[in-house]
Amino acid sequence: MTFRKRDGLFLLIVAAVFITFYVISGSIKTTRVPYDETHRPFYEMREAGMKKIEVDAQCEQCHDGEQIAFPPEHPAKPGDAPMRCLFCHKLEDR
Repeated sequence: MTFRKRDGLFLLIVAAVFITFYVISGSIKTTRVPYDETHRPFYEMREAGMKKIEVDAQCEQCHDGEQIAFPPEHPAKPGDAPMRCLFCHKLEDR
């Protein structure tokens, strides 16, 4: 089997893809849900086996844009879509 120029180019492209994925992966860049008295019920709900989407529905009680406003750079919730807070904001490791 001979190693041709196009084989080297293919390996270079594959290596570039893997390097790119490695560089962009890493630690979570969003704010974690704090483990405090206010958010403790959410941790307990998850420990009790509730699904993330069921816990997310409770976030809107306080984080409705009025009681606790979202920062200006926070992406807007699309229309009537349910809140998906725990999709980005992870619970603290305890």
